[in-house]
Amino acid sequence: MTVAIIGAGPYGLSIAAHLRSLGIQYRIFGVPIDTWARHVPAGMLLKSDGFASSLSDPDGKGTLANYCADQGIPYHDTDIPVKVDTFVDYARDFQQRFVPDLQENQVVSVDKDGDLFTIGLDNGDTLTADLVVSAVGITHFGRMPDELKSLPARLVTHSSAHHDLSGFAGQDVTVIGGGASAVDVAVFLSEWGATTSLVARSSKLKFAGAPSGKPRTRWEEIKAPSSGLGPGWRSWLCQNRPGLFRFLPGDFRVKVVKRHLGPASGYPMKARMEAGVTTLLGTHLVSASEESGRVKLVLRGPDGTRTERVTDHVIAATGYSPDVDRLQFISERVRRGIRTHAGMAVLNGSFESSVDGLYIVGPAAANSYGPLMRFMVGAEYVAPLVAGRIARRARRLTTA
Repeated sequence: MTVAIIGAGPYGLSIAAHLRSLGIQYRIFGVPIDTWARHVPAGMLLKSDGFASSLSDPDGKGTLANYCADQGIPYHDTDIPVKVDTFVDYARDFQQRFVPDLQENQVVSVDKDGDLFTIGLDNGDTLTADLVVSAVGITHFGRMPDELKSLPARLVTHSSAHHDLSGFAGQDVTVIGGGASAVDVAVFLSEWGATTSLVARSSKLKFAGAPSGKPRTRWEEIKAPSSGLGPGWRSWLCQNRPGLFRFLPGDFRVKVVKRHLGPASGYPMKARMEAGVTTLLGTHLVSASEESGRVKLVLRGPDGTRTERVTDHVIAATGYSPDVDRLQFISERVRRGIRTHAGMAVLNGSFESSVDGLYIVGPAAANSYGPLMRFMVGAEYVAPLVAGRIARRARRLTTA
């Protein structure tokens, strides 16, 4: 039996590492850790703590903490923010050690005929697989406001299109959004010399508190237990009991996925934000149009007053919306066979979709397994479970 893994982010690499240890034949495709290497601002700090920023291997030796110790990089489970460059170097090292057979080709098509999947690659090759694991990341799901969709990419882009923001130096750039991604993009634009404004519907930007440097007391742990998603019982349940999430009512699941762990930015960004970014809070985007090679924005302020603003470029840091139909590399025939709720796949206890043999992990699995799927720490739960279930399925087929 052959397993094809699509995606080489934390989930794909972790599942491959576990399958390899179990002796299951697999092939994995994708650029390693591509989202963090090319689709977030260079110099960014991860929102997740150090202890929650590791990929998963069977022996638990391939952690970020061990990598930093080996490389002499300062590390702390909670008190030292993780630099994205450090994480990318760590994850690439993990891939070379635990998943050395990665193929850096992109999957461009997935179809199914009978019991076998047919997979097409960007180099023209095709292959078949008995099982497919879709472990694609957030870049497939970027959400663009309707008001901006008609404008060309030279004037309007999604935040996921940018890594190096230095090219905007000297320009006037407006960032739309109020979450961590918007704050990060706005700060780095400003520090690279762009005149930067941030437009957010919320009346206040949220920032995480700075670490106290002291161990949490027993009472603090009882009131709000620690987890890889942050302190609190809801976060603890999301990380430690994600298998229960899919039994909740569907509309409630959607509400939790959207609202839990909202748009708070890391504490180091607050001072940097205040130093160089103009903020227009409580402000809604009404319309956008091209005017003399620039973008004219019509905004509605908190008092209802409309104003116009002309800017060189707009970056929509407006988040991500996991939707199976956005996975265009999967054939329409296969996508039609995937049972969904609010656009997200409805999965069984093995992360298998209603299409036999098609597993879906990561953000697209959030409707069934909750907010944990939006964070890399979820790989610690997903990888051993999915790899173990696939291994048992392989053994059954071998002995049948």
